[in-house]
Amino acid sequence: MKRKFKIIILIIAVLFIAFIVADILIGIYAPRILEQQIEQNLKLKASLRKISLSLPFTITIEDLEIGSFASIKKVSLSPNLIGILFGKIVIHGLNVVEPVINLERLADGKLNLPSLAQKGKPLAVYLTSLRVQNGKIIFTDRLIAPEGFQVILDKLNIKIAKVSLPITSLATDFNLSAELVNSGGKAFGNLVFDGWLDYFAGEMDAKLEVKNLDVANFALYYGNFISNKKLTSGSLDLNSTFKAKNNDLQIITEFNLSKLVYEKTDLPEQPELGLAKNALDLFTDPEGNLRLEFKIDTKLNNPALSQEKIKNIVLKAAMRNLASQSPEQLVNKVASIIDKYKEIGKELKNIFGK
Repeated sequence: MKRKFKIIILIIAVLFIAFIVADILIGIYAPRILEQQIEQNLKLKASLRKISLSLPFTITIEDLEIGSFASIKKVSLSPNLIGILFGKIVIHGLNVVEPVINLERLADGKLNLPSLAQKGKPLAVYLTSLRVQNGKIIFTDRLIAPEGFQVILDKLNIKIAKVSLPITSLATDFNLSAELVNSGGKAFGNLVFDGWLDYFAGEMDAKLEVKNLDVANFALYYGNFISNKKLTSGSLDLNSTFKAKNNDLQIITEFNLSKLVYEKTDLPEQPELGLAKNALDLFTDPEGNLRLEFKIDTKLNNPALSQEKIKNIVLKAAMRNLASQSPEQLVNKVASIIDKYKEIGKELKNIFGK
């Protein structure tokens, strides 16, 4: 028994020494090796402060900078050593702390995503879980505005993990939450997207919630889609369910646009005309809210959701909303619009023409 105990102690001591040596070697040589690999494959300047090793076998990278494209405070991962022997990289847990991604759409419509320049057959990488904590994505669009329209996805938290049962399932649980912030640093909405996805089986069950989104921040994108009169603010709440079976994806959405405030004009105010301030109000309820329900049928592996298709679906939902109103409400609204703004007729023609 004493002999076996001594052997166990000796093995533990050898492993401990090996771990210490490995940690020292990784700390000395690994940073530069990793920097060189990133620079060769992504063609971007890379730097990091430290790489360390901790038990049971977790590699931690601190203060990683990849050109002007990304910066990450800390990355930790636990690779499976046996998988590497078979030419596969299996990572049991990838944790990314405070990443900042600078995503830009250039004037030619292309994104500034780094292109992978790796030669030869890359190692297969399998990720069993991912966690992103307090991330940020700064999106700058120079196609929609030459000076650069900017919106920020802040306080980004992501959890992705494979469903443990049944063992043969490839379904993955996911949860994403973030806050939308404009270029001035003001928050204007929140979103949560969670559920599960089995892409290879063509199945999905998830829900997207958008709350208190001030749509005026996206005026450059929707333009005069429904109304030529500028909205200075409007609160959007949206609930969408995503259900897929055999690759057939159905998205059912409840859309509620409220608290509409329009840009002031030099036209005289006429309170007696009620809610009808422009053509958009034709589709609103007596409280001035635009509530729509619509359904999108597409494919999970090829959503094919063009801007034009979404516009048509939304307009059809708006027409159903219009048809559900009482004749008295409709007559009053139309009469008010005609009396107040003669030019609205052109706007209506444009809407129904679409």
